[in-house]
Amino acid sequence: MLSKAHPRYESLVLRDKIVKASKEGYLADSAMIAHGRGEAFDYLLGEKTTLPAKRAMYVTVALMILSKNPVISVNGNTTALAIDEIIEFAKVIGAKIEINLFYRTDERVKKITELYKSHGYPEILGSLDDEIMYINEIKNPRASASKSGIYSADTILVPLEDGDRAEILSRSGKNIITIDLNPLSRTSKMSDVSIVDNVVRAIPFMTKIAGDLLTQDKELLKEIIEDFDNKTNLDESLKLIKEDVK
Repeated sequence: MLSKAHPRYESLVLRDKIVKASKEGYLADSAMIAHGRGEAFDYLLGEKTTLPAKRAMYVTVALMILSKNPVISVNGNTTALAIDEIIEFAKVIGAKIEINLFYRTDERVKKITELYKSHGYPEILGSLDDEIMYINEIKNPRASASKSGIYSADTILVPLEDGDRAEILSRSGKNIITIDLNPLSRTSKMSDVSIVDNVVRAIPFMTKIAGDLLTQDKELLKEIIEDFDNKTNLDESLKLIKEDVK
């Protein structure tokens, strides 16, 4: 019913997706709060993809191409906002997709599993039928990990993540990439590569990048990764937010 001429049209569409997902029962009660927090930072970024974000995305794609077992970790929010885009990116980049929830219940896992299957992705990991292992140091339900997915992955893309798990997974020797609109979050600071952008813009952009980088020499991909410093990139993102506030 909303007119596309409305100045907040895109933002309101995303809010509606979150509301619908909540009503359908696969979103945690706190998911709307998390979305609103991210929306506030997106507003400060001008609701656009910045140069530091693009730089981090190129590093992400290069890293995932070179990885032996890259996995995209998804929760209720990412599923509600970008399920089709995530599936497309996973197929292009050759990554697995795994359900991982902080407020994990069999009902939510089942509903998200069915959603991915209905959208043409039957191989979803972290389902009730999967072989689940547990990462000892994580003291919440996100400790669950598919044996063939996150548990054995060398690179994990974790959109809208919690900082504790990001730190523990990184400390275990895995490459941790996050998409987080807050450059000050523990997740952003603990990850190896932090994309300060909205997941609905980041995933499609990385799919386009993959189309180019998949044709490039591996040495070039290694150079892209080696030239990247996450702290410097986060500082640049924060600077852009401060400039916009002025």
